[in-house]
Amino acid sequence: MKKILLLLICLLVIKQGFAQKADSTVIADSSSLQNVTINAFETKTKWKDAAATVSVLNKQDIQRFDVNSMVSAINTIAGVRMEERSPGSYRLSVRGSLLRSPFGVRDVKIYLDGVPFTDATGNTYLNLIDPGQLESAEIIKGPSSSIYGANTGGVALFNYANELTNKKNRFDASLNGGSYGMFNQQAGWQAQQGNFFSNLQQSHMQSDGFRQQSAMHKDVLKWNGSFKINSSQSLSLIAFYTDLYYQTPGGLTLAQMTKDPSQARLAAGSFPSAQQAHAAVTNKTGFAAATLTSDIGSGFSNTTSFVIDHTGFTNPTFTSYEKRSEWNYNARTSFGYEYKKNNFILHATAGAEMGYNVAHINDNGNIAGAPDTVQYKDLTHLTQYFIFAQVNINAGKRWLFQLGASNNATYYWFYRLTDLSAKYPQTRNAGPLATPRVSALYQLTDNVSIYASASEGFSTPTLAEIRPTNGTYYPYLQPEYGWNYEGGIKGLLLKSNLEFNASVYYFALKQAIVSRADSAGVQYFVNAGSTKQNGAEVWLKAHLIHNTSHFLSTLDIWNSFSYQPYRFTNYIVGNSSYSGNKLTGVPTYINVSGVDINTNKAFYAGVTFNYTSAIPLNDANSIFAKEYYLMQVKIGRYFKLHTSMLNTYFGIDNLLNQVYSLGNDINAAGNRFFNTAPKRNFFIGARLAF
Repeated sequence: MKKILLLLICLLVIKQGFAQKADSTVIADSSSLQNVTINAFETKTKWKDAAATVSVLNKQDIQRFDVNSMVSAINTIAGVRMEERSPGSYRLSVRGSLLRSPFGVRDVKIYLDGVPFTDATGNTYLNLIDPGQLESAEIIKGPSSSIYGANTGGVALFNYANELTNKKNRFDASLNGGSYGMFNQQAGWQAQQGNFFSNLQQSHMQSDGFRQQSAMHKDVLKWNGSFKINSSQSLSLIAFYTDLYYQTPGGLTLAQMTKDPSQARLAAGSFPSAQQAHAAVTNKTGFAAATLTSDIGSGFSNTTSFVIDHTGFTNPTFTSYEKRSEWNYNARTSFGYEYKKNNFILHATAGAEMGYNVAHINDNGNIAGAPDTVQYKDLTHLTQYFIFAQVNINAGKRWLFQLGASNNATYYWFYRLTDLSAKYPQTRNAGPLATPRVSALYQLTDNVSIYASASEGFSTPTLAEIRPTNGTYYPYLQPEYGWNYEGGIKGLLLKSNLEFNASVYYFALKQAIVSRADSAGVQYFVNAGSTKQNGAEVWLKAHLIHNTSHFLSTLDIWNSFSYQPYRFTNYIVGNSSYSGNKLTGVPTYINVSGVDINTNKAFYAGVTFNYTSAIPLNDANSIFAKEYYLMQVKIGRYFKLHTSMLNTYFGIDNLLNQVYSLGNDINAAGNRFFNTAPKRNFFIGARLAF
């Protein structure tokens, strides 16, 4: 509470130093996708001209909600679901890929400023990124293995600011706070001198959490920059260090959540409670990447990236105390060639990407949050690589064709240092497997296009799946794979005042990887036969008012709808058949609606309503999480003085005070499925830029 009072005083003091008359210009105007250029499939093209379902979030979209998390912003995208099991613990799924992600991000490939952020094992620590430091995000839905390697879920491209548009130097700082002890401080300095651009950012965030044993704190120091070496070469760099700690309260049964949604997992039998176990995660990661872009001449170009990062990971749980030291090395090179003649344009891309992971994993017993007797000591090596090629052809003024393929392979090496009875190391290969992609787009008009695609996805088991936290090694877990067929229409109507994208898809996944839990509640993984993941998505955004001379200068309404009637088609475990059941963890319907307004007095507001239907929590479909309705409101005002800008805001999350779980533990032992989200809560903040 003292921090909130201090924050309010700071805001009032800062506000008094600014002119009370707001600038008449619309400062927080919503941007249109009409002129947005996307980088998906390494083809810089307009959003409406991309032969794929790609969703775009700009900086305003990311910060439209509580700036401490990107959960709400990501969840505005049709077919995409981000979950928060507790502050700092996130999951991301695209079109149902949550099936194999009890925690973390798997089966969705993530790139940061064009360099691989997902490690060679297929895991991504998305919680290392500070959303307040991001400039934009692109989400490619469905298998994209043709150019992005092994995945069946999709690809996310996150980007930092890499240029100053209006100034040579800019400083910004922000403070915000809210319910349950939330406090966030950020500062950034961007500078440009000649051919050199620099962007240094720092942030600190902490929260007590809504539930017991759900406190967290996070410190991020990030720098990215670029340097134009000469007229044909440029170098870009990223480096960050994140120190993250978050407690893990564990799942509750329905009766426990109904009685007290704020409690942590209780002791059961010989297993301690979350508080007794001091269940938590500490993640300290340093990340560095360099990218050299070269114009070779005669239409040829090359982009080559190198990445190195180290993660120190500590995780006391209900059954063990795990410590991991992980080194990751990634490299990617891509050669491009472009040929133009009249209305014919050919752009060809070919290259390779390789990742190498070395992990030292020590499992001990856990006595009140301290390591006890050694259980296992393991050393693992994992190498993943793929080569790719892609051709884009613009034939005439209306047709765009895209053909691509990649050849993917993974090599596993496992050594149990504490087991002298077995023969080590144990090795295995997954692949190689070629995964093609073909798509076509036809421009019905200058602003409306139809498109269709067929692609095969291939996703190998991650290290956390072949060697989960129970310490058992599962060498026979198989990769999942399948074909995705998709068609859609997108573009702009009514003089570009209506933006839309509607698509239908059919995805048949074989050897689907599904998480299960043993009697202690520890997750492990099995291949679940096959699934049928048919669905439809519709996104609409209408710019109803855009007139800076009126008090209500802009009014936008938008809607994002997902229909996901996914089913297991061939899934038998022992004597139980789950064939025909709904896919675990996936709601059939999600509808998110929003209204955004700006006034010529520099006030702005956004209201969002999220409906999520019931969610099956186990493969047997015997238990469902009930449907829920979320409402979020954010109101703010800009104050301008000369070249400085102050943005003040206030918001309410879960306005309807729903009791719901935003991160369910699927197939949980003891029916402990629910990780309760915060009830009605508030936030307030300010951002100063000059």
